[in-house]
Amino acid sequence: MGVSQWLGLLRSLVIYLNPVRQSSWRDFYRSLLKPGDIAFDIGAHVGSRTRAMHAAGAKVVAIEPQPLFARYLRRSLPSDVVVLEAAVGGTDTEAELSISSRHPTLSSLRTDFVADASSAPGFEHVQWDSSQKVKLHTLDALIETYGEPSYVKIDVEGYELEVLSGLSRPISLISVEYLPGFPHLTGEVLARLSELGDYRFNVVIGER
Repeated sequence: MGVSQWLGLLRSLVIYLNPVRQSSWRDFYRSLLKPGDIAFDIGAHVGSRTRAMHAAGAKVVAIEPQPLFARYLRRSLPSDVVVLEAAVGGTDTEAELSISSRHPTLSSLRTDFVADASSAPGFEHVQWDSSQKVKLHTLDALIETYGEPSYVKIDVEGYELEVLSGLSRPISLISVEYLPGFPHLTGEVLARLSELGDYRFNVVIGER
């Protein structure tokens, strides 16, 4: 691992494991989850949401494809959290992950997202400087293995539609990241969710 990747991990730890932010997430997930509920954290990164879900009593499956971050999760999360070094998509296969060492939370499996992001607001200084082959699992396969989740969080930098294409049934509660600079991706995700079930949507800005 290069120095820039370690610096990227450190940057993410400082930003996302802030104690005040973690306290807010714990309170939030306690309002959504009951002890024993199953939750999937797709794009777990440094595990900020995983930790909050676990604190609410959920049985958490944390899915993170970046090797450095998956290794950190295995070493730092409670032992009853399942950590998978993989990504989620439409089929059980492999794919190429474009990695931004300095901004690892923006690493993505979607090639057109990476190609177009340089011209999108907020992405001017981001570079994707390496790539990694990663395993892909479908949501249906994860459900078959770990049980049906009460909640699925998806934060995969433009790859949300592909994640949902591997799901054949509605889930009670799903959260997906949306990027204002890529409104067409959000539209596709909302359409896919509407195909799966009678969903209502709540827009949340930023990390609130």
